[in-house]
Amino acid sequence: LIQDHAAFMQGTHDFQADITLLAESSLIGTILETIMLATDMRFAAVARVTKDRWVACRTIDEVNFGLAAGDEIEIQSTFCQSVRETSNNVIFNDSATDEDYGGHPIAVKFGIGSYASIPIRRRDGSFFGTLCVIDTEPRDVKHPRAIAMLEMFADIIGQGLETEERLNAQELMVAHERELARIQEEFVAVLAHDLRNPVAALDAGFRQLGKESMTDRAQIILPLMRSSLYRMTDMIENMMLHAKARLGGGIRISAVRDAPLTEALTQVVQEVRAAWPDHEITLDLSFDRPIRCDALRIAQAVGNLLSNAVRHGTRGAPIHVYGLLTASELEINVANHGQAIPDELLRDLFQPFRRGTHAAGEGLSLGLYIAFSIAKAHSGRIDVTCKDGTTTFAFKLPTLLPVA
Repeated sequence: LIQDHAAFMQGTHDFQADITLLAESSLIGTILETIMLATDMRFAAVARVTKDRWVACRTIDEVNFGLAAGDEIEIQSTFCQSVRETSNNVIFNDSATDEDYGGHPIAVKFGIGSYASIPIRRRDGSFFGTLCVIDTEPRDVKHPRAIAMLEMFADIIGQGLETEERLNAQELMVAHERELARIQEEFVAVLAHDLRNPVAALDAGFRQLGKESMTDRAQIILPLMRSSLYRMTDMIENMMLHAKARLGGGIRISAVRDAPLTEALTQVVQEVRAAWPDHEITLDLSFDRPIRCDALRIAQAVGNLLSNAVRHGTRGAPIHVYGLLTASELEINVANHGQAIPDELLRDLFQPFRRGTHAAGEGLSLGLYIAFSIAKAHSGRIDVTCKDGTTTFAFKLPTLLPVA
């Protein structure tokens, strides 16, 4: 089936990928222009040549042969079949007088006066096609310097083909990985969302059981179950927020003036106290003026910091949550007693899915990352200090947030 430029433009050509690779390459265009300038030939092309096909991939045509990218002519009507079979150049200065190609029917059919066809091979030695230059008038294309130039450019094209093909393959692989990651993020978001209902039902059931009379053993077991449920809820919320942030390009906040931050923080501390009744958690907030922020997101961040303190702090030691306002900054601190965080862990502390050996395999290590991301979305930061057996996470935000 003979195909043409229209098939290439429609994206249906048998050699679509090869033609596109060469037709869009600035290097190939520069090479063809240079060859025409150096040889005074008025047609130059790179052709894809197989056992039974000759297809133009890139052409510069100043003699109006009428060949454009994608146009095909019968292989028997070209000298390139001989180039492919013998791996030898076909070159002549004048079709009327050349001892090998004088009066050749192909030259007569197309009105070719001078001609050169050089094989193009990939680095592995496989044959790709030919570099062709043609003119209707005699030209000195058999000059040794001209031949050396043509062979050099054919070699450059062959090497460039492999480079471009590798880049295209890598781009396709990256695009595939991105699509796979997007699907995975969507799956995680949907999974986390769907888990919220059964977890909420369990929480309601535990609350109801807490109002019933229970045995001594049940009174011990129920708080442990509620603690596990709180951790599950915490992980689900972090998973869902992380997936949404990845899909949407980052965590987004809805900052409002005079946000109910004290109420939101008080509620999250009460939830943690209920989940871990054997931990003493103090709360001291000194906010003496309105704050513009996303109170629910900040409460989630502080809840993550507080959960981290409960899990990694010294058992039985109090955990302190205190907040204050300076002239330019909101600061909320979560402090717990315990072993200092190793220096090597501090470097990646706020990266997702990273945790040290002290984490005892708990959770997905998303909590600190989510807290950091919420601070960043508020143009803020989280500072960590370990001093005298106390680890303090300081969640700091500027009081004058940029208007979204």
